[in-house]
Amino acid sequence: MNFFADCTALITGASSGLGEEFARQLAPWARSLILVARRQDRLESLRGQLLEAHPSLQVLIRQADLEVEAERVALSAWIAAHAPGVDILINNAGRGDHGEFASGDWNRVRAMLDINIGCLTHLVLLLLPHLEKSRRAALLNVSSVAGFFPLPGMAVYSATKAYVTAFSEALGMELRPRGISVTALCPGPIPTEFFVIAEREAGRVPHYQTMPVFVVTPQEAVRAGLRAVAAGRARVVPGPVLAVAVGAALLVPFAITRWVLKNFAPKL
Repeated sequence: MNFFADCTALITGASSGLGEEFARQLAPWARSLILVARRQDRLESLRGQLLEAHPSLQVLIRQADLEVEAERVALSAWIAAHAPGVDILINNAGRGDHGEFASGDWNRVRAMLDINIGCLTHLVLLLLPHLEKSRRAALLNVSSVAGFFPLPGMAVYSATKAYVTAFSEALGMELRPRGISVTALCPGPIPTEFFVIAEREAGRVPHYQTMPVFVVTPQEAVRAGLRAVAAGRARVVPGPVLAVAVGAALLVPFAITRWVLKNFAPKL
């Protein structure tokens, strides 16, 4: 992990799940962490824990609802005024929704579009000038294996993650000559509260529990993502079983994939 030594990393969605785990794994290496999320109390708690374990670490926290464009602009201005630059940008904030599109709620769908696509894209544009000043800049966008397939029951979510993966790949080709690497982390099911919140029905079994063979821990997913960034890889699917399964599925004629998804995905 020498790639991250003395870096300044900005992590969105840092108050829980993968965002919190990114902070914990980067803390022993980084000089500064900038943690952004909606829940101020959780950010303060995480900062206290990180500083207790790593007294020399600088931890800046910023409460922001990144769904709101004005708050993203304000975050960029705050970083320019208070933060020691940005070497690593981890776009982790995201929303999910599990259920048929026809029965969906527009406010929920719109929030998912705003966060998964609008927020991620806007933050890259806003913070790119900071990354361009770094000697070892990197961008990590948290996508999903859902982005490789059009998933019934998660139609909008899988479409947003298809965008994230494609955007990351294209952006990586554009920015590589400028010394900035771009990585898409494409995990499968992970036991975090993200999947619980994505369920529309209270008490329903979280989506990840229906596919235990593909489950990886948050620690494993984050470790795979950071290793991929350090190696300059464009894309990573954490978990050997899932990585092999996805690779094989992408080689299958799409007519077969469509039949499998049509008949089995809605039952998950």
